[in-house]
Amino acid sequence: MKQKVVSAADAAALIRDGDTITTSGFVGIGVPDELLAAVEARFLDTGHPRNLSLVFAAGQGDGKERGLNRLGHEGLLQSVVGGHWGLIPKVAKLATDSKIKGWNLPQGCISQLYRDIAAGKPGMLSKVGLETFVDPRLGGGAINDISTKPQVELTDIGGEEVLFYPAQKLTVALLRGTTADEAGNITMEREALLIDNLAQAMAVKNAGGVVIVQVERIAQARTLPSRDVHIPGILVDAVVVAQPKHHVQTYRTEYSHAFTNRIRSPQGEIPPMPLDARKVIARRCAFELPVNGVVNLGIGMPEGVASVAAEEGLLEHLTLTAEPGVIGGQPASGLDFGAAINTDAVIPQNNQFDFYDGGGLDMACLGLAQADRFGNVNVSRFGPRLAGAGGFINISQNARRVVFAGTFTASGLDVAIQDGALSVLKEGAVRKFLEEVEQITFSGARAARLGQPVLYVTERGVFELGPEGLKLVEIAPGVDLERDIIAQMAAAPIIDELREMDPRIFHEDEMGLRTDLLHLDLPDRIAVDADIGRLYLNFEKMRVRQLDEVDRVGKLVAEVCAPLSEKVDVIVNYDGFQIDEMLENDWARMVADLEANYYRTVSRYSGSAFMRMKLHEVFSDARPHIFETSEQARVFLESG
Repeated sequence: MKQKVVSAADAAALIRDGDTITTSGFVGIGVPDELLAAVEARFLDTGHPRNLSLVFAAGQGDGKERGLNRLGHEGLLQSVVGGHWGLIPKVAKLATDSKIKGWNLPQGCISQLYRDIAAGKPGMLSKVGLETFVDPRLGGGAINDISTKPQVELTDIGGEEVLFYPAQKLTVALLRGTTADEAGNITMEREALLIDNLAQAMAVKNAGGVVIVQVERIAQARTLPSRDVHIPGILVDAVVVAQPKHHVQTYRTEYSHAFTNRIRSPQGEIPPMPLDARKVIARRCAFELPVNGVVNLGIGMPEGVASVAAEEGLLEHLTLTAEPGVIGGQPASGLDFGAAINTDAVIPQNNQFDFYDGGGLDMACLGLAQADRFGNVNVSRFGPRLAGAGGFINISQNARRVVFAGTFTASGLDVAIQDGALSVLKEGAVRKFLEEVEQITFSGARAARLGQPVLYVTERGVFELGPEGLKLVEIAPGVDLERDIIAQMAAAPIIDELREMDPRIFHEDEMGLRTDLLHLDLPDRIAVDADIGRLYLNFEKMRVRQLDEVDRVGKLVAEVCAPLSEKVDVIVNYDGFQIDEMLENDWARMVADLEANYYRTVSRYSGSAFMRMKLHEVFSDARPHIFETSEQARVFLESG
């Protein structure tokens, strides 16, 4: 049997000048720091290996020295293709200074490409990246002018535009596991994530390259339980036992049993957030959470949504996910980001992105760094600062509903929340709402054309995406429209009918969101006066987003009306009512069934001119009677 256990220095010596390497890791999880440190030490000592090409999916670093920052030396790298660059400033500076060739591609596409490279395919087809900076018509993901080799191509399949991501020949894989036996079989029992280790190992091995894995310990050959082996020994050429300092579980946590997902932590309360701008934003975003739905929460501002959901008793009614493969449980934050406790499952990253790209997410809540009048969002490039897209493009482009969350301005913003109102004490020095974003990470035009529901939530106002661009639909109590919103935007938004953000958001008390989202109060919204034959339906501020909610309304109304001997007159309150556009026909069908079986005359009212117009459209076949006030609706019935 070939001796596979070698020193870190001997492993680094296996890398030749000009090799194309791929590395494992997600932020500070699963990064092969022992191997990266050995490569760096060899280069600084001998000048070799030189002119390496690097391909990585997720960001791997701490924003300082660790992770891929160890490779940030001029001469060591010649080109880099990566998903997220914000945590590797040393490598990013080489690219922005044109010292190396560099491309920023969607994290999920790189992750999935490993699989296709392993299978010997010429590349991968995907719609992810269309009409963003990754699209060849908008730069092809190139970071600088010397990066001219196409890493993505526009093509046509069956009359539809798609992007082709060509396969690359990967010659070295630097990976990480927990235990290796003498034959090179690798388990990952103490790792927080699986990521793409198996696909990367296959891709390199099938190309005739070298697969090197760092681990914590060595076991006797063939003694590891076969079902625990994640990387088979036939794919592994060399194994290195890492120093503990180079094999922490995450860059924030040396080791947590909870992150191994082999135990379930006791249920502890997430401490409530203080009532500040961050919590206001998280609370408003939480109104969009889909009951029994699957959600992705991005890093940063969106993390607060999980805290609000816990405070409102909603976590058990949602499934939270993270892009490296976490399904269910409670996600971690900061340099633990990507790990989670009490998960339902942890799957490979490429499979997670398959699920995302196929439409598996009911909702995504992501950060908002820049937005423009067209609804485009930028989170990837700000002048010389290269953050990278990470999984943002895959997630935002394919989620059924997207909510972008961020403060209205940045750098120095100070707000006060008192007596149920918000006031701006000091405006941020940096505007976020621009005439045009610096780089398109999310295409507003594409989303609007495809009918994807999109909201932009800030502490002082909420925008929605329409066919003509950004539309202001809600404003916080206490905020001055001209001074605090329009004057702080490079281009004025579309304003039609403006409503106030829910006042509960700006008070210390819990909002009762569980009742709202689960419609626990729905029976109380239905009342009948049998003596006069009149039904009252109060749909004020009700939000309908799923078909089963439509069906439940119809069922409950029918249960109330069925015992009555005669049909009834009906007054319906639609003040503040909201329904997803895709459900309007279902709602109209449900109402038509009720009218045919139980209703005599129906009058509806709403103080919103927009809602009255919308109701006329929804009930167009029924020639509905829709009034502005409850009194008008009542008088109409009595006059008839």
